[in-house]
Amino acid sequence: MSAMLRLLLRVLGLWRARRGWLLAGAVVAGLAALAGIALLALAGRGVSEGLQNSALTAGAVGSLLLLRPLILVRPLARYLERLVTHSATFRALTDTRIWFFRRLAERLPAGLGLRGAGDLLGRIVSDVEALDGLYLRALVPGAAAVAVVLALAVMLGAAGPGLAAVVALPLAAALLLPPLLAPAAGRAAARVAEAQGQLRVAAVDPLLGLEDTLAANGEARATDRLMRAGDALAQQQKALARRAAWSGASGLVLSQAALFGALGYGLAGGEGAVAGSVLGLFLALGAGEVLAAVPRAGTALAAASAGARRLFEAADTAPPVPEPAVPVAPPTGHAVRVEGVHFSWAPDRAPVFNGLSLELPEGGRLALLGPSGSGKSTLATLLLKLAAPQEGRITLGGTDLASLSGAAVRSRIACLTQDARLFDDSIAANLRLADPAATDAALWQALERAGVAEVVRALPEGLQTGCGEGGARFSGGQGRRLALARALLAPAALLILDEPAGGLDPLAERAFLETLESATQGRSVILITHRLLGVEKPTRILRLVGGRAIPAMG
Repeated sequence: MSAMLRLLLRVLGLWRARRGWLLAGAVVAGLAALAGIALLALAGRGVSEGLQNSALTAGAVGSLLLLRPLILVRPLARYLERLVTHSATFRALTDTRIWFFRRLAERLPAGLGLRGAGDLLGRIVSDVEALDGLYLRALVPGAAAVAVVLALAVMLGAAGPGLAAVVALPLAAALLLPPLLAPAAGRAAARVAEAQGQLRVAAVDPLLGLEDTLAANGEARATDRLMRAGDALAQQQKALARRAAWSGASGLVLSQAALFGALGYGLAGGEGAVAGSVLGLFLALGAGEVLAAVPRAGTALAAASAGARRLFEAADTAPPVPEPAVPVAPPTGHAVRVEGVHFSWAPDRAPVFNGLSLELPEGGRLALLGPSGSGKSTLATLLLKLAAPQEGRITLGGTDLASLSGAAVRSRIACLTQDARLFDDSIAANLRLADPAATDAALWQALERAGVAEVVRALPEGLQTGCGEGGARFSGGQGRRLALARALLAPAALLILDEPAGGLDPLAERAFLETLESATQGRSVILITHRLLGVEKPTRILRLVGGRAIPAMG
């Protein structure tokens, strides 16, 4: 229980910026519930006074007349409750998703790596959505139920302490069901959340590699895996549903106990107790409606804690490159120097670099050659401070990268990767990833330098043309040029071009590299490639061999 409580308190900490909305929703929910209790209290008073007298007394008539405004107040209060509580929830969940995305960006800067896309999709969608139960199905109903039980105890206490005891105590006991049932339900909910993650992985992975799946005739195996994951999820959901059913049944028994207590009080107390018994019956009925949601709060707490555990598990992963406690000011220059760098992706893996040293002066153009697996892209990762060497150091403008913030480094160094992605948004939005404040004129200038401006001008919507998922709207060469325009738009003085023409046919590759050569004039450039075509004009050529850089002629 303590672990669950810590998780849920941490979630509430993420929502502290929305505490005004969250508190307002709980208050409105309490007032709506109290309006319902007041409505039934007045009805019960009118009926009990009518029972005591053959004709309606003035008090009974007054009680009935007071029902009129409450009949209108209650639905309005319920509407306002839904409006405020859901608005609060949507805001809180939005904050949670933004927080989670930022944490992932800090911890997975080089990509998803070993974390599956399906698993992370489940965490940022379903696990975040499970948190709405913490507020909408646990805290809000709980606040309303507490307000109702207290009000009921006060009103019935005025009619008789015994009546208050037999009616209010069972309802108060119902308030204890969520914390009592939540730990066991939490374990069941954790198994459900894990099974949901496995199902998403089984569904998304074959789709991401659909061509390979079909080429290997793997549809049957993928379908079988998906079915087994679905069956496993169904079994875990049934177990959780059984616990929810027992919780609901327990709450119903306690509500019925309150009703029977009111009836027994009237039967055992004689004629004078009838009025109080009728009032108790009406109030118990009204409270039963509010408390009906309380037993299910335990399941909601369990689901929220399971979702929170999975979120924090991913979000608390140690970042690959910790930020310095006190970052130094960015240097004025951008010359790069790599000194005796040793690097391996994991302790049990072979080293990628074993004493790598090289330098690139300002304005220099370095071509870095080597076969696949020689460490070319790893060097780009180190220069962008997406990973850190185990030994040695890398300096930018004479300043050690370890003492600079990652944002400062990446503001000075831009990278065009081999698989640079165009997102399913407009051309303008894709370009402005590099410079959100860039004007349309700056976008057109970047497109001109990348040799793709005429293509964009010919489109009916121009800069507002959608690129499609993965840039599907454009050919491979056009997509590479748009990605180049984005890199050129960045104010960085150093460009890393990692296999920039990869995947293009020979003619498109040569044309693209010619454009690249002219477009990057005036900047320092590191061209990472497995071969040179002759159109490049590097000032220095190095080849990566055995984790070191040696001079090469091509």
